[in-house]
Amino acid sequence: MKEDRPSLTAARVATLRAAHQRYDDPRVFDDPLATRILGAEGAEWVERLKPVAHGTPLTGLRAWIVARSRYAEEQLAKARDRGVEQYVLLGAGLDTFAYRAPAGPRPLHVFEVDHPATQTWKRRRLEGGSIPVPSSVHFVPTNFESGRLLPDLIAGGFRKEEPAFFGWLGVTMYLTPPAIETTLDVLATSAPGGGVVVDYFDGSALTRPIERGVPGVFARQVAGSGEPFQSAFEPGELARALEERGFHDVEDLGAAEANARYFAGRSDGLRVVSPVGRVLSAVR
Repeated sequence: MKEDRPSLTAARVATLRAAHQRYDDPRVFDDPLATRILGAEGAEWVERLKPVAHGTPLTGLRAWIVARSRYAEEQLAKARDRGVEQYVLLGAGLDTFAYRAPAGPRPLHVFEVDHPATQTWKRRRLEGGSIPVPSSVHFVPTNFESGRLLPDLIAGGFRKEEPAFFGWLGVTMYLTPPAIETTLDVLATSAPGGGVVVDYFDGSALTRPIERGVPGVFARQVAGSGEPFQSAFEPGELARALEERGFHDVEDLGAAEANARYFAGRSDGLRVVSPVGRVLSAVR
């Protein structure tokens, strides 16, 4: 991404989450702060989506965005049951979990990791939306390509000797393979008991050339914004990489599994269409 600008894809994802709150019933993923964090300009973006909210390629993309968010928070809840007290959001974007999650009897420290420009932008959005920042939130600015993720996390208060759950959504496809390998190594430094949810592109499902069709249109848009797609995984490749680093109980969901779990019986056509995106969870 461009060093001096916040992530355009983070804004697009947040807009789709907000559109889900407005245009889909029942909701798959409840986020009462989704529109508020976008501000007035973001609310206008959501309004502009109304004519194309259903029966268009955006419908399937919105379904994927909310399905992976719900799945991640379901897996986080399981990690909490295992005693995890650290939640690391890798590429936090405008995620609102830390600001809407009810306080529980046990503390949960949330580490929001993102590019410095995107994080500065988010903090302005929080202030503009009068959204209080709990003391349990730790902002960790970093660049995944720099190789400084672990020292930056530790500087932000992360305790690698304790279990942690990592949410890593909407990021791997924009990173180089070396940056992904380095990040996976960081995940493996945390103590047993935690886990990870990560989404990725299935390389076997990508058409050639990728510029063909709707996925290609989106690919050109993100490339034009300075955030080109750079990585995908072959079937089983990411699961093996995690297992080699001590993770287990891997679950890997694609469109068919997500539709069966979250969109069965709907009459509004909201469902995941593309086979390219997949989301995987594993226990540390």
